[in-house]
Amino acid sequence: MSDFQKSFSESTSSIKFDEKYIDTSVQPNDIGVAEQWAVKTVADPCVGNLATPVNSGYFTKAFINNLPFYREGISPNFRGLETGAAFGYLLYGPFTMTGPLRNSDFALTAGLLAAIGAVHILTALFVLYNAPGKAPNVQPPDATVNNPPKDLFTRAGWADFTSGFWLGGCGGAVFAWLLVGTLHLDTIMSIIKNIWTTG
Repeated sequence: MSDFQKSFSESTSSIKFDEKYIDTSVQPNDIGVAEQWAVKTVADPCVGNLATPVNSGYFTKAFINNLPFYREGISPNFRGLETGAAFGYLLYGPFTMTGPLRNSDFALTAGLLAAIGAVHILTALFVLYNAPGKAPNVQPPDATVNNPPKDLFTRAGWADFTSGFWLGGCGGAVFAWLLVGTLHLDTIMSIIKNIWTTG
């Protein structure tokens, strides 16, 4: 051990720093901004669900918890009806505008039938999810959804959601078909249809 190290280790007085180098604004108990933005595990770290500023932020939680799948106070049938109406309404446009019959006289009807067919396929997948083995998996509370709907994750609740989804999806596609067919959108539709044509 060198003389400097020996004198330093034998020193009983505490080390004094010059006052100009000490930051008195930071205290040991301050959490600061770094703690607010820290990534923490929600429950089991092996699951991989982490509470980040994105999935546990105010806007994200408000948006996700107001979706019909997680909104409190509605029945599983109404959850499916609202979700299906959005899907059917939004599926109609791409099938009508970009389908193989987009330049024919049957473009509107072909888009309607294709959207209803897609809703039937999605409904069949929901039925298959509920059919084999045990009941659907119950989602545990996490950083984004504090109170997932327990009545939805039963056999009866999922069956109600599925029937509501089918009815809402078909109704949403028919509603979009009626809007496009009754409003005078011929000029806009011809422009959109010709975007994907070549030559």
